[in-house]
Amino acid sequence: MRITETDIWPVVVPTRADAVNSPDWGDDGWGGMEHILIRVHTDEGLIGLGETQRGVPRSAVQSAAEALAGQDPLRICLQEIPLDRDISQALVGAASLKYPPRLHELRMPHGPAYDAFEMALFDLVGKALGVPAHKLLGGAYRDRVPVDFWFGRRSPEDAHRLAKRAREMGYHGLKMKNALGDPTVEQVDAITRAAGPDFQITIDPNERFYRPAEAIRLARELERYPNVAMFEDPMPKWNLDWYKLFRQKTSVPVTLHLGSPQDVINAIKAEACDYMNLGGSMVNFVKCAAIADAAGIPIWHGAGVDLGLLETSYVHASSVCRNCVLNGDIFGRLIREHDLLATPLEIRDGHATVPQKPGLGVELDMDAVEKYRAQE
Repeated sequence: MRITETDIWPVVVPTRADAVNSPDWGDDGWGGMEHILIRVHTDEGLIGLGETQRGVPRSAVQSAAEALAGQDPLRICLQEIPLDRDISQALVGAASLKYPPRLHELRMPHGPAYDAFEMALFDLVGKALGVPAHKLLGGAYRDRVPVDFWFGRRSPEDAHRLAKRAREMGYHGLKMKNALGDPTVEQVDAITRAAGPDFQITIDPNERFYRPAEAIRLARELERYPNVAMFEDPMPKWNLDWYKLFRQKTSVPVTLHLGSPQDVINAIKAEACDYMNLGGSMVNFVKCAAIADAAGIPIWHGAGVDLGLLETSYVHASSVCRNCVLNGDIFGRLIREHDLLATPLEIRDGHATVPQKPGLGVELDMDAVEKYRAQE
């Protein structure tokens, strides 16, 4: 089997009205962001689907597609896809050197298009072998992945309304965006009154509580609400000492949003967090999760208001990791007009069902893809 060509489709799917921020906080900025869908074709008629993160350059996708052309998907190492055609020769030649390079020096850097093509190859190989993608990642610990409701920066009144809606939809918690100066205590109180004292709240300021003094002061104000599950990235992450201090001064758990094994190791060494929100490609996520698991740290899979293919890959990867027990960020269809899947992921009682069909187990809604295709 050989890869013959790759379809490349840039798409822009707007956000739904009233899906992210209250009017006081203006435009959410998510609506005009471009994702790129790919379909990797083979000479045996199998097709693998993938989706880039938002904002990936089209030129990077084109270059990766050209590098994969002619390769046999069943002979590609899915743990480290050699988009550089010369990597195999480099690995063979390195053995004869007196001072061979370290392995990471021979690997192709994970460029901006890497994740989409890794996803497409997992879809393609899974279809060829007749197994779901999570089998190729090591096998699923669970057939449902816990997920949360989500919204941006909201007034207390809007937070109350949306939390009530989330509870009625079967969710057990939500994540909300904040910044220093927002009415965070009032929001938490409104959510608790609307959805109940057992409804979990994750507060994510994207480092906009700025310093330990502000973050700790706010956390202490919120300690009387036991349903405040955590602060995620309350302060700049370059200073892990601040996170360690935060843990010493308040009972509110703190989470770090991380994307590389090295960052996970550094956070563990610094004792800087209680939980982790992890990302990256499917293989990278599983690798990072295993490191966190060895340290006894629960995790979830992060997201970026993505479309359906990416979120499906998150569900597969999440199912494989023993410590992926916290509510994840699988909420794109709540926020965007369409997820571009022919059949959406099933989300019921605050859990996303893990697809069991070969590969990713989902297909594109081609009418929707055409509707939201960006100008070439």
